[in-house]
Amino acid sequence: MGQSAAVIQPIQQKQKTTTYKILFIIGLCHLLNDSLQAVIPAMFPVLEKSMGLSFTQLGFIAFSLNIVSSILQPVIGIMADKKPMPFALPIGLSFTFIGILGLSFAPSYEWIIGSVLLMGFGSAVFHPEGSRVAYMAAGPRRGLAQSIYQVGGNTGQALAPLITALVLVPLGQKGAAWFGLVAAVAVGFLYYIALWYSNNLNEQQRSGKKLQRVKPVNHTASKSIKRALVLILFLIFARSWYISGITNYYSFFAIDKYGLSIKEAQIFLFAFLVAGAIGTFFGGPLADRFGKKNIIFSSMLGTAPLSILLPFVPTGLAFVMITIIGFILMLSFSVTVVYAQELVPGKIGTMAGLTVGLAFGMGAVGSVGIGSLADLIGMPQTIMIIGLLPLLGMFTLFLPSDKRLQSFYK
Repeated sequence: MGQSAAVIQPIQQKQKTTTYKILFIIGLCHLLNDSLQAVIPAMFPVLEKSMGLSFTQLGFIAFSLNIVSSILQPVIGIMADKKPMPFALPIGLSFTFIGILGLSFAPSYEWIIGSVLLMGFGSAVFHPEGSRVAYMAAGPRRGLAQSIYQVGGNTGQALAPLITALVLVPLGQKGAAWFGLVAAVAVGFLYYIALWYSNNLNEQQRSGKKLQRVKPVNHTASKSIKRALVLILFLIFARSWYISGITNYYSFFAIDKYGLSIKEAQIFLFAFLVAGAIGTFFGGPLADRFGKKNIIFSSMLGTAPLSILLPFVPTGLAFVMITIIGFILMLSFSVTVVYAQELVPGKIGTMAGLTVGLAFGMGAVGSVGIGSLADLIGMPQTIMIIGLLPLLGMFTLFLPSDKRLQSFYK
């Protein structure tokens, strides 16, 4: 980002219209992809019984999925920024298709790990290029476009409790094979998306407007950009750690404190995830209207009072509060992706890989750390401590404003 190097900016930033058809299809594909990923943790109770796996082995399965996806997403994003890969989308989902079939018929623990690695690779390929498609189709409404794309993924993740209850409990491990049909449908949709993506690239090449150069930034602006990128990643980590704590451990807290059954505790988790998916959708349009920095700040700090009080309230109020927390906190999910992409123009895949991929990775690391903390000091105290994480949103004040963000490349 030095003074001598010009930043390359895709011409699609100047696109004047929003291609809603493509946005809804890629959002649906994101839902299908992430619902397939949700099959893995949803299978844990089944695998524990059918194969006699320990909690450590189950944790390593989840870690394998998340860490592969986390590491590869930025790498694939960097490669795609240098040379866009439209047909990587259906190819990546084909790996997921093979993985889900392998998972359903896995005869051993090692076979499960191999299948999960294939699914992690498929997810790593899908996310950066899927985010690029949303960016290309966004026109002037980048916040809304990322919201449509990201809400699909968050909705897919929210299906995990339903997958467990409706499919895997009655059908067992082999019930996962039915999700091969979901993967096949996703591959078909992504082939259509790849054709649109490829045609757009060819059209840009024919018109001679594939790329445009944006004025280089000076040394001061370059330092500000680097500081802002580190800060936005830190905020994403804080959010990911809190989400990981709630999704992995709040049900244990609720069972112990309120005397709930496992099924009743899953309803709390389902409400949190569904409200989060709704918040993801509304965050983008709100950012388009009120500014990305304002929404990130409001989302994190608005969550803090509720997250701090959550461990101390009675059952009914806890259900209401955890639902509101999911909605408010996830308002910033798609917004942080767009902020990073506009912070470093021309690096759409790289920024999507960093912001979404590292969120997966930090969620995996956070899950291990929070679990260790719970073993050390107890689950009630752990839930109290993670409730403080949204307070780190105050560091949003040090991010450049939306207006200043645009001035870096003028």
